[in-house]
Amino acid sequence: MKEVDVGSIYDILRKESKNWKVPVVDMIEIQTNNPFKVLLGTILSARTKDEVTVQASKRLFSKVDKVNDLNKLSTKEIEKLIYPVGFYKTKAVHLKKLPVVLNERFGGVIPDIVEELVELPGVGRKTANLVVAVGFHKPAVCVDTHVHRIMNRFGYIKTISPFESEMALRKKLPVKYWEKINSLLVAFGQHLCSPINPWCSKCPVINYCNQVGVGKKR
Repeated sequence: MKEVDVGSIYDILRKESKNWKVPVVDMIEIQTNNPFKVLLGTILSARTKDEVTVQASKRLFSKVDKVNDLNKLSTKEIEKLIYPVGFYKTKAVHLKKLPVVLNERFGGVIPDIVEELVELPGVGRKTANLVVAVGFHKPAVCVDTHVHRIMNRFGYIKTISPFESEMALRKKLPVKYWEKINSLLVAFGQHLCSPINPWCSKCPVINYCNQVGVGKKR
């Protein structure tokens, strides 16, 4: 297996990503420059297509600008605003609880540390890392299905679960790549490096990839 030059991959994908659709959470950050709305958008985006998240976020943001605005809405009202995002009923319950926990634990301020963010309702490590990286522009290794799949496909790591991938990347991936790597690999995964039948014939980083586990491809 050839050694994976992650620096070259990173540089190439940064150039190529200018031609790709921006991941939804990054788009929310660009439009709002607001960590709170990045947090809301990230919660909504889990198990949900980007186009659905975009519309649900717009509806929610029309009613919610600040943390305490969630107190003005009932759980049912939040459900209607965010439907049909995945697990919208559960997410509505989490959003309703969010200002209570934020005010009690963090003085109403969105924390910028992963270990504190995971104390918020509906926030796991993936969401927390993404909020730190995208919302606060601080180094954080956010590992979703794209990052887990692609980094293993490259042969850069060899892991079973996204959590294992996060821990492995924290040890191996240079910190200077942490903030942007999720956004780049999500866009790359959506456009070319798909789970099934990836576009290897169009891949700009094919020379750096070991194609681990790739069967049928285009």
